[in-house]
This record gives sequence, C-alpha cells and structure tokens, in this order.
Amino acid sequence: MSLPQHLAIIMDGNGRWAQQRQLPRIAGHQQGVKVVRTVVQECARRGIAYLTLYAFSSENWQRPMTEVDALMGLLDYYLDVELPLLQQQGIRLQVIGDLDRLPSSLAQRVRQQVASTATNPGMVLTLALSYGARDELVRAVRRLLTDARRKDISAEALDETLLASYLDTAAMPDPDLLIRTSGEMRISNFLLWQLAYTELYFCSCYWPDFDVAALDRALADFSRRSRRFGQAGDFEPTSRLGES
Repeated sequence: MSLPQHLAIIMDGNGRWAQQRQLPRIAGHQQGVKVVRTVVQECARRGIAYLTLYAFSSENWQRPMTEVDALMGLLDYYLDVELPLLQQQGIRLQVIGDLDRLPSSLAQRVRQQVASTATNPGMVLTLALSYGARDELVRAVRRLLTDARRKDISAEALDETLLASYLDTAAMPDPDLLIRTSGEMRISNFLLWQLAYTELYFCSCYWPDFDVAALDRALADFSRRSRRFGQAGDFEPTSRLGES
C-alpha cells in the first residue's frame, strides 16, 4: 500500500464529543490527547516520515479564557508525559506557529523540548500551535522583505521556492494527505500554501473516537488515489467523505 510521506491532521470535534456525553469540553481534549499518542505511535510504526497535527489555531485564542488556560495546561502536560516516548522511538518534535503568543514559560518549555529531540533520526512530529496559515504567510513576507532590504534581493528573484523557504514548514515536504475529523469539510486556515496538491480525506467521527481502524481506512483511501499534480491522465473518481 502506498503511504503518504507527510500526513497532516485537523483534529476536530473534541468539544462536541464531550458535550454529547454531558462532560466539560476539556474532557474531550483530554481524550483527544490519548488519541494523539496512538496516532503518533501508529504513524511512526508504519514508516510515515512526517506527521503534522493542528493542535491550537490562532483563532482558538478567541475561545473562553477558562478553556484556553485548560488547553495550555494540557499542552504542558503532553510535553512532560510524551517526551520520554518520543525519545524512545527516535521521533523529532517540531513546532510551527506564533510561539510568542503562548505563555512565556510554556513557549520556553516548547523550545526546550524541540531542541532535546533535534537529533532524533525518526519521524518528524510537528505540532501547529498558535498557528494560522494567513498569519504564517504574513510573517513569511515580513521576513522576506527584511532580507530583501539587507541582502538586496530583487523582485525578479522572488519565486515559489524562495517564498516557501520563509514559511514555518520550510524544512518539510508539503503534505500528501490531510485528514479532518468531525465531518466538517473545510481546511480552517491550515497550511493554505502547502495544501495546493494535497489529497483531502474527511472523516465523520470526532477526534476522540478516531482509532487505528479509522487511520487504516484513511490510508487505504489515499493509496487508491491517482495523484496527477495538474497533469493529464485518466480520470479516476476518489471519495470525499471517509466512513467513520
């Protein structure tokens, strides 16, 4: 079976999962963290080289402060508990997004954990934290303009490769497959540049219910896709909504 080199996931539906069970929303996020552990282990075991998880968006700062604080605490807990597992499996942790918006102590902890796994040879696990794709593009253009003034980069030198080198994901290939849970069929300001030719798979289950079988269905669906990247080829219909 053909596997994606880079898998990206929008982990949606934690709050709704909790509400359906008359639980506080944070209970859904706590269950979602357990699913993250399973998916990380399974992707590493299968030999997927890059896994990128949309963990906290730039828009999530608009949620009630009690929920934001709880999510920050959950992130801190995840970094503390999961680091030994990442080290054991040789997984390299990366983060994309505007870390300056995180609480300073948490941002420092994130950077320390990233540094501690920097030489690990295995799968690259990227957490999108305080991340929004439009914000990423704005920050990239600002850095590019600064360098253009300092290094005398001409307008004619600007191409897709140069701009991509200023993105948060500059060191990674674009995603081959994007999975979104919860049945919502949109990309929600996630990796707008990088998803240009990514295969999209929408799963109706909420993230806390996403399991190994659901991952297998998504990967099997991807293996049946015909990826032409804009080139001519025989038409092959592909599914748009995965079964949960």
